[in-house]
Amino acid sequence: MRFIRYSLGDELPRYGWIYQDHVGLVEGDIFNEYRRLEAGMPLERVKLFAPVRPGKIIAVGRNYVEHARERGAEVPEIPLIFLKPPSSVVGPGEAILLPPQSKQVDHESELAVVIGKRGKWIAAEDALDYVFGYTAANDVTARDLQKVDGQWTRAKGFDTFCPLGPWIETELDPADVLIHCRVNGELRQVGSTRDMVFSVQQLIAFISSVMTLEPGDVILTGTPAGIAPLKVGDVVEVEIEGIGVLSNPVKAL
Repeated sequence: MRFIRYSLGDELPRYGWIYQDHVGLVEGDIFNEYRRLEAGMPLERVKLFAPVRPGKIIAVGRNYVEHARERGAEVPEIPLIFLKPPSSVVGPGEAILLPPQSKQVDHESELAVVIGKRGKWIAAEDALDYVFGYTAANDVTARDLQKVDGQWTRAKGFDTFCPLGPWIETELDPADVLIHCRVNGELRQVGSTRDMVFSVQQLIAFISSVMTLEPGDVILTGTPAGIAPLKVGDVVEVEIEGIGVLSNPVKAL
């Protein structure tokens, strides 16, 4: 099933679900108790927002061997985790804004995991029971600032640096999912989650041994090789097999 956050006209965003390219309202809490109303509104008539408002975003660095190699970095022996602020989230069609502080902002296409229930010290074999669903993400990164700072908060934390969407897909096996990134229609990245150093289950187990995971939290699982700079006027598309395409234009701040 696919869940969205959407609005009609000037209305506030609300949760909905998709059935055969039509949208139905969801009443209640998608992470607890909810009721799906009839899907009668054509999807093309609604405005999509980021499908979740995360309390925290936990991202994983160098989780693909070839990406680590293209960065000239070692593959971590344990998951390399960092945080992106919720203020970095934007939805489908919203602009990625290039900040004046950076001269090189790169795209990073990623599978994102949306947590569905609270958990701490989650065993790997139970990890998928804590997943609500999956969406596409772009871990936008100011690469030059990442190198200068030596830690990643500023480089990863600018407003608009975490596009999510277009919706949450609840029926997906994350073990072998193709990931593509295109910029202006040109293929930049292609990979599969089967090539991740640490699987979704291992990441959830590791992260939950550090911090409690809450419903709506998002885990970015790492990017395949092929990262490259973005420039004003670009349109970057992250496509996740079984989910769909997340598209964002690039503009100057």
